[in-house]
Amino acid sequence: MHLMYTLDAHGKRQYTLKKITEGEVTKSAHPARFSPDDKYSRHRVTLKKRYGLLITQQSTTGLLPTKRMV
Repeated sequence: MHLMYTLDAHGKRQYTLKKITEGEVTKSAHPARFSPDDKYSRHRVTLKKRYGLLITQQSTTGLLPTKRMV
């Protein structure tokens, strides 16, 4: 039994536990799980490279607190 929803006339979600309400198929209210067959990972990596957000593009200073050896 999963939480499902349908959209009303005003575009607001109406939550239910039923698979079909009033002849309309409901949608899952839960986000999809991670899939190893990710079709869009290449695009995310390209955007991260473009904007310098990859871990390999960040400087090592400031990532971890360092202790000075005196």
